[in-house]
Amino acid sequence: MKSCVIVFPASNCDRDAATALERITGKTPAMVWHKETELPAGTDLVMLPGGFSYGDYLRCGAMAAREPIMKAIKAHADKGGYVLGVCNGFQVLTEAQMLPGALMRNATLKFICKDVELSIENSNTAFTRSFGEKRSFTIPIAHGEGNYFADKETLDRLEAEGRVIFRYKQNPNGAARNIAGIMNERANVLGMMPHPERAADPALGGVEGLPLFQSLIEAIG
Repeated sequence: MKSCVIVFPASNCDRDAATALERITGKTPAMVWHKETELPAGTDLVMLPGGFSYGDYLRCGAMAAREPIMKAIKAHADKGGYVLGVCNGFQVLTEAQMLPGALMRNATLKFICKDVELSIENSNTAFTRSFGEKRSFTIPIAHGEGNYFADKETLDRLEAEGRVIFRYKQNPNGAARNIAGIMNERANVLGMMPHPERAADPALGGVEGLPLFQSLIEAIG
């Protein structure tokens, strides 16, 4: 699997993402600067990392979503390529209209950093098949704007189409219907607020995020 990590100004999880991908795949991912207009040839997976791109000015992810590299990422997804947006990456995907809805301020109006338990709502996807019979897992969150919002029609459609992939067991941020992660219609773009890359190394306290990446490796082949 050939992967790349997009680097925006003020991103602070791009190296975490790269380290996790290298450990899991055995290949060093390309670090792609936001001003680039093309992805590396042969890219299978694009990861939009967490952090605070552009300092979260305007709206979280709003400025990053308008960078030149996003056109190439959209084209990659339109061709069936995989995209994983984590935390700020999820915010960027919604701002770029690659995923529906928006991420708003946490209901508490406070930054939250802790481990959370997620339920796996759809285990038959390229992002979740390696979880097997497991129906929940625990990974970290670290965000101030993780409160997922969409209108009722959109939420109902996401539910009916099996595109709600992860939910919080105990809602930490006020997200509609406890939503922690969703997919696009084609099921090759996933946005999620929790950080699987921070739970992919036993030296860092756990490996419960590993099956997500292993699922992608198996899907891509």
